Formats: sequence, C-alpha cells, structure tokens
Amino acid sequence: MTTETAFTGIHAILYALFDAQERLDRQAMRRQVEICLEHGAHGIAALGLATEVSKLTVPERRTVMEWTSEDVGRRKPLGFTIYGTSVAEQIELVRAAEAAKADWVILQPPMVGSFAAAEYIRFFGRVADATTLPVAIQNAPAYMGRGLSAEDISSLVAQHPNIRLVKGEGPVTEIRQLIETTEGRLPVMNGRGGLELIENLRAGCVGMILAPEIIDFTTRAYDSFIAGDEAEAERIYRDVLPVIVFMMQSLESLICYGKRIFGARAGIAIHDRSPAMRPTSFGEELVRQHVAKLGRFPGSAM
Repeated sequence: MTTETAFTGIHAILYALFDAQERLDRQAMRRQVEICLEHGAHGIAALGLATEVSKLTVPERRTVMEWTSEDVGRRKPLGFTIYGTSVAEQIELVRAAEAAKADWVILQPPMVGSFAAAEYIRFFGRVADATTLPVAIQNAPAYMGRGLSAEDISSLVAQHPNIRLVKGEGPVTEIRQLIETTEGRLPVMNGRGGLELIENLRAGCVGMILAPEIIDFTTRAYDSFIAGDEAEAERIYRDVLPVIVFMMQSLESLICYGKRIFGARAGIAIHDRSPAMRPTSFGEELVRQHVAKLGRFPGSAM
C-alpha cells in the first residue's frame, strides 16, 4: 500500500464503545468498523481523541489494535494514534501497532507538562526513528494544549523522512498556512468533526479523519468533490452542518453527543466510562431530532 493510497479520503476514527460495566464492548466495536466500511470509509483509525484513549489502559489500547486489525482485515488502510507520556511508552505502542499490521501511526504529543517546540521536535523524532512505518504528527493545540507551528513541522519533517503526514485539528486558514509553509510536500488531513469540510479540500487537504456518526454523508461529500461535482459536495455538507455544529462544541461534547448520534443510528446502546460529560434531557432530544433527519444506518437494529 502506497503512502498516496493510505493518506487520502475520509478515514473513520473509532469511538470507544463500552458496555454497562464500562468495559470495551467487542461486538459493538466490530459493528462500528462494519458500518464504516459499508458506507465507504477510505480508511480506519483508532485510539485518537474520539476514542477516549486517555481513559484506556495500555492493555486496552493493545486490545483495540488487535480487534480493529481483525475487523478491517486489510481491506482499507489502518492507522493507530500513539498516546504515551514518554518516548519508551510510545515506542512500546508503536511496536504493538506494527504487530497489529498497521499501515501507519499518528503520534500525539505527550500529555505531561508544557515545553518548548524544540523538545517536542526531539520527542517526535526519537519515536519516528524507531519505526519504518509512515508516521503522522497530530497537531491539535486547541484540544491538547500543546502543538507545533507550521515552521516547526517543516523542520521536523526535514530531519525525519518517514514523517509523512500531519493530522490537524484547526481552522482551515491555519491548515492552508501549513500546506503553504511545507510547499505542498507534506499531506495534511484535518478533523474537527468535519467543520469546513469542503473548504479543507479546496485548501489542499488530502482527506479528513472523522468520527463515524455521519460517515455515510462525509464519504459521499468527499467522493463528489473528487469527482468534480462540488455543488453536490456542498449540498451534502450543508445538510449535515447543523449536526456537526451541535456535536463540535468541545471534545467532550463530541464524545457525549456524537457517540450517541452514532449509537442511535447504529442501534447500539451507548454507555459512558467515568469521568464523562453526561447528556442533558434537552441534549438527548436534540440527538433524537438529528437522528430523525439523518436516518438509521441500513441493517441497524431498532
């Protein structure tokens, strides 16, 4: 699988789905992957912010890798976000991703302290040098409180050639600046639940990494854009924009309400792992209204 193939399109970043005892739910996780593949996801990823990775133990993160690899079955590119507070911990999980047949990994900055850019550049470089897999850097300062500038990323990529992509979480104006600073040599995928989806593609993003509650709509919008039908892509985006705005008030809001929209569309009961944002009665009513407009995923239980 080439880098160009792996880093394009709409990649679904999986939610962590729990049972009533707050344990990872094997059947629900499998069904989530099936829905993503059935509705045209161009790739699958897991263990990112939407997967609530900071709430998962290291053994649970390994389990998610193994389950997801089994369920994807090499049908689409597979990536795992690497969360860890030290170089050693991240390298350990990179090895687990390699064993799970990942096609690429996404490195998150360590969620301890706050340091100068040079320290993060050294950190990412040491982890990247430990693998032959293509590596992406997650740059999400708005959600993670730490990040790199476009110039920092350009410097990092120049020093470590297997860093092949940036996973952004920012407004399209910043994404465009990053693309311009790296002179288009570094593929960029954005997230933020699909906000500014069409503008991101026009700015030069090769794709998006999004949670799967509206995967059927986002893949159709992307495919229409790539086929040259920008009017249809914009129409699809307009239809789902109210849902995206509702979910993306914060990361916690996405996990609370985005996950519930996915669950309602998929026929999967949603249980939170503490600590968590809990839905309000009005929020639950808004979920019902959005799901009524979106419809259920075909084949989902009532």
